[in-house]
Parts: sequence; structure tokens; C-alpha cells
Amino acid sequence: MTYHERVVALAGDAERMEETYRAALGAGEVGAFKEAVHDAHAQSPGNLLLAAWFYRLRDAAVKAKEYAVAWGWALPLAVANGLLLWWLTDDRFRILMVALRGSDRTFGPAALVLAGPIAALFVLAFITAVGRRRWGLSVAVGASLLAAAAYVLLTYRQTGSMPFQQQYLTLMAIHLPLLSWAGVGLVLMARHRDPENRFCFLIKSLEVFILAGLFAIAGGLLTAITAGLFRALTIELPEVVMRLFLAGGAGLIVVVAAAVIYNPAEAPAEQSFEEGLSKLIALLMRVLLPLSLVVLAVYLAFIPFNFRAPFENRDVLIIYNAMLFAVVALLVGATPVRRAAVSPGVGRWLRLGICAVAALATVVSLYALSAIVYRTAMDRLTPNRLAVIGWNVLNIGLLLLLLVLQVRAKEGRWQEGLYRAFRAGTVAYAVWALLMIVALPWLFGVNQGNVEALPLPVQRIVSEQPPPILLKCYDSPHIYLLERGEKRWIDTIETFTERGYAWRDVKPVPCSDLKSIPDGVPIPPDAGSPPQP
Repeated sequence: MTYHERVVALAGDAERMEETYRAALGAGEVGAFKEAVHDAHAQSPGNLLLAAWFYRLRDAAVKAKEYAVAWGWALPLAVANGLLLWWLTDDRFRILMVALRGSDRTFGPAALVLAGPIAALFVLAFITAVGRRRWGLSVAVGASLLAAAAYVLLTYRQTGSMPFQQQYLTLMAIHLPLLSWAGVGLVLMARHRDPENRFCFLIKSLEVFILAGLFAIAGGLLTAITAGLFRALTIELPEVVMRLFLAGGAGLIVVVAAAVIYNPAEAPAEQSFEEGLSKLIALLMRVLLPLSLVVLAVYLAFIPFNFRAPFENRDVLIIYNAMLFAVVALLVGATPVRRAAVSPGVGRWLRLGICAVAALATVVSLYALSAIVYRTAMDRLTPNRLAVIGWNVLNIGLLLLLLVLQVRAKEGRWQEGLYRAFRAGTVAYAVWALLMIVALPWLFGVNQGNVEALPLPVQRIVSEQPPPILLKCYDSPHIYLLERGEKRWIDTIETFTERGYAWRDVKPVPCSDLKSIPDGVPIPPDAGSPPQP
């Protein structure tokens, strides 16, 4: 049946007409559909449904022809973002990890923490101005993101020890951009909260990330060549110029990539996905899908021969978690945006491949989760480990939800199951990022008043070493756990070992300093009166 015959037959069925349009959009046959609507409308000008479709497609065509990147907005905002981030890399804005008493250490420039919220502000300004949206929501979201960044800078010292301060700030350099991305999505999907629009936002986000990466590679090559040319002339570029290339260039790239990829005047589901980078990414992800399946299968086969590697090697565990996020991105990119973007035969194989990769990735995720839980039980809970455990649990939940929805999906509706799973995942990711930002300083914080009452050598240990703080006197065999400003005597070596303490964490201090710390409840509580150092 030709498109003309279909359009005439469906002239009174709005839902099926929409499905036919989506099928034509996914098959790259929108032109034939438009011609059929035009002819049918000319033959039956009194049909309201055909008239609505005629004007809808005409207006869409006008928009498609008229839309181009609004460089008048994009370039000034991109330059302003780059200059602001470059300014924030100055030494005057360096973040210090502060010891309670003693030497401080530099974490890095404030731009590491502020980059995500600031870049989101400029992207939101572009989206709101070019898309002719109301400024109220964008201003509220932007202010909230800046408040989150200010909260981090005001509370990171609450985490106490400098190792924990460093871990928290490093995590915030990851979680604040994630929260900023969620804020931009909130503005774009304010009136389009259905699973399809959320999924289309994910696809466009992936495109922005890939394009920004390509820009960064090109910018990095340009920077390296420029520095090399000047070095050949025995001229060393000043540090301020190199910061302009790196930080300023990064700020420029983010806004430009968003402006090039996303049309702010259209909803996420109305964006173009049938040409250019969108088409290339979809093809690339689907080509990588069977390769990833083979890699995961081979890897799982080799796990029994090197089972304890992630349990003993932190670097291996980091690689596992990075791989799992890459798998989730691969599943998003391989999912068709339109229902009819692939033929039924290809769709069945694509669905099978997505489910197989998700199932194998779930097994690897459980393996990685068991490794991080084991390392935590054998040592201690830290901000890094809590964050990794949370992300593992979220990824496992997302993959399991995806598989369950695919089992329940009706024939021909399997894409909707993927959209629903990814929609739930985006909400969970944003909520977890917010929890990490708000809760970590207080979950791992110290009571500053208790610490300031301790002798200076002990204060320095507390500032430089994460819990547990284990102390002993130079001239005494007794070991004490420092908690809430009190020393708790550990009665025997067996108790010390059973609680998972390590000898490397025991710090010697002068006997007079240890004696001045008030006694707490012994370990175990029925161990008797604690001996003095």
C-alpha cells in the first residue's frame, strides 16, 4: 500500500496517522509521507485531520529550513564561559584542603568544582534565549546549581581528614557536572516528561558529549602544535596562556557543542536523528554491540582463572566500573529513537543483542559490587567506596529493570520498554548525585570541637589520616582507638585483628599526649578498666 493510500484510509484515525508518520520518519521516507498528505489535503480540503497534518508538516519544513545555529547567542556565551573558567583557574582561586592545625595542601583550582554548574548556566541561557522559553525555570535551576557548588565549597572541610577532603572534592568534580546535566534536562523536558522525550534527551546528550570530545581532541592537537612551534623558537608560552588554551577552550567547547547539536526551539523527540552525527552514532553503537557481547563473554570465561584480581587490585576495580558505565552508554546509543527506525528482522536481532549485553553486564556488575563490598569490609568505608557501591547498585538495578521490561514487552513495543528503563535510570542517577553532594560531608565528618581539644600531634594525625585513628605510646604496648575525642583501649591483639584493624594504621605519639586524652569505653566494653599509656 502506497503512502497516499494509507493517508486516505487513515484520514479519520489520528492515532494511526501518527504511527504512520513515525514509521515514515524512522524509515527515512518523510518526503513520501508529506507528498501523500499534500495530495490528500488537496483532494479533501474539508477534512480537519488532513488539514492539521498539512499545516503541521508545512510549519515543520519551514522550521527545518530556517533553523541554523544561533551563533549570535552561541559564540558570546561560549567565549564568556571559557573566559570565566580560565579566570577561576588562577592561583587566587585554588582550593585548599585544610588541616586543623598544621600544613595545608592544595587540591586544585576552583574551576574543577565550579565548571559543571557554570557551563550549565551558559547552556541554559542559550536554550532559553534561542528557544524563546520563559526565564523563570532556567533562572531557578541555574541558581540551584550554583547553590550546590557553593555548598560543596563551604562544607568540604567538614569531612575532617585531608584524604577524605580530597576524595569528596574529587567526587564533586564528577557529580556536580552530572547534576548540572540533569538540571539542563529538567528545563528541556519541563513540558515533555514522557519516556520517549527523556530518551531522546539522552541521545542528544550522548551526541553533545561525543562532539565535545572531538572538539577537545582537535583543540588539544592545536594547543600541542602551538606550544611546539614556540618551543622550537626557544619561546616558552606563559602559564596564563596555557590555562587560556586548556580551561578557556574547554568552556568554549561545551557551549558550542550544545548549540550545534540541539535545536532549542523543538522538544527532544522533535530533534533531528536521521542524519549527520546522530545517524553515525546509532550505526557505530550497533556495530559495537556484538563486539561488546563477545568481549563480555570472553571476559566472564576468564574470571575463574583470575577471580581475586578486583578484590586485591584497586586499579582493576576502577577499570570494571568505568567499563560498566561505557556499557550503559552503548545500550542507550544502540536503542532506536523511532519505532520503525529498523526493520522488524533487524529489530529482533538488535533487541536480542541489547538483552544479551545487559545480562552479561549485570553479572560483571555483581562481581564488581562483591569486590568493592569485600574491600570495604576488610578495610573501612570511605567516600569513594560509598559512591562506587551506590553507582554499582544503580547500574545493576537499571540493567535488571531493562531485562524485566523486555520480558514483559509486547511484540513490536520493545523500544518502549527500553525508554522506560532509561527514564528510571536518569532519575535515579540525578537523585544519587544530589545525595552524594549533600550527605558525604556529614556521613564522614568530624566534630571539630572534639578534635581541637586534642594535643597538637594527635590533631595532625586526625587531619592527615582517615578513620580509624589508632594510637599507641612510644613506651607502651597498649593500642587505643580514637573516637569522639576519647581514647578507647583495645584489650588484646585478637580483638584488634577481629575488628579488621591494620598495623600500618597504628600511629605512635608521645605518652604525655596520649595520657591527656580522656578515656572512653574499652573495646570490648566488658574488658575492664583501661590501663594508662
